[in-house]
Amino acid sequence: MPLVTTTEMFKKAYAGHYAVGAFNINNMEIVQAVTEAAGDLNSPVILQASAGARKYAKPAYLKHLVKAALEEFPNIPMALHLDHGADFETCKDCIDGGFTSVMIDGSQYEFDENIELAKRVVEYAHAHGVVVEAELGKLAGIEDDVKVADDEASYTRPEEVEEFVERTGVDSLAIAIGTSHGAYKFRPEQCTLTKDGVYVPPTLRFDILEKVAKRLPDFPIVLHGASSVVPEYVKIINANGGRLDEAIGIPEDQLRRAASLAVCKINVDSDLRLALTAGVRQHLTAHSDHFDPRQYLKDGRQFVKDIVKHKIKEVLGSENKA
Repeated sequence: MPLVTTTEMFKKAYAGHYAVGAFNINNMEIVQAVTEAAGDLNSPVILQASAGARKYAKPAYLKHLVKAALEEFPNIPMALHLDHGADFETCKDCIDGGFTSVMIDGSQYEFDENIELAKRVVEYAHAHGVVVEAELGKLAGIEDDVKVADDEASYTRPEEVEEFVERTGVDSLAIAIGTSHGAYKFRPEQCTLTKDGVYVPPTLRFDILEKVAKRLPDFPIVLHGASSVVPEYVKIINANGGRLDEAIGIPEDQLRRAASLAVCKINVDSDLRLALTAGVRQHLTAHSDHFDPRQYLKDGRQFVKDIVKHKIKEVLGSENKA
């Protein structure tokens, strides 16, 4: 099966009340882990590359890693998506390079300017059989070149979504309902501390999601900044020389609720980074004499595969939906 767009994926996800995972890829081990997990669980999957990933791994390498994954798992629907395209030129480059989906992130611009930029990308993408995601509202946090301070973040305004989609022609819309980028999504003072010493962040703004869904029936909604920042991995990293103090993510029960509503795509990046790092750190602490990357990266890859399988089964609900 060749790469597909997300169109059919999202139709099925919306009707079936589940979401498709969009997992950020940066190297061979992550591509292998994500696609092996999807293959084992017969789940559709979106492989997405940010500007940082394209700079680090180089577009040609990423393209051929994905091609190898398609050969390994020919029956698994896979889309290749550009995460947070900053401008028309970046989106065009990815469209011309074989991506089947791109995101144009104009959320830092005023409403009309965001629309004009998204519309320009849509016109080019649709002419080449590629789908487009845009963003309305602004998430806080840091992801590669995307840096938004808390006081600059803003929730999506439901009263704007119909006009935005109609004027741009985008195929899916990322909205801001309280998620944020990176491993430090919330400060401790924003959270409730349980008797077990676990920080519980504020509940996502499901009222906004419900209003958006009502205004855009059957339209795919996307959640960015949706890693749960798995406490187990944070503990392993900190126990093996790391310093990830007060890293707090999105509770998985809230993500599952979002997936059962209008959210058809949930982005996962930080959790993969944490899993890989935890596996490598734990291995090197236990085997201080090891210096062969195949030894410690094997453990890191397994950690990533394990978290992806968990997400597919327990958060996304996309098992056996390929």
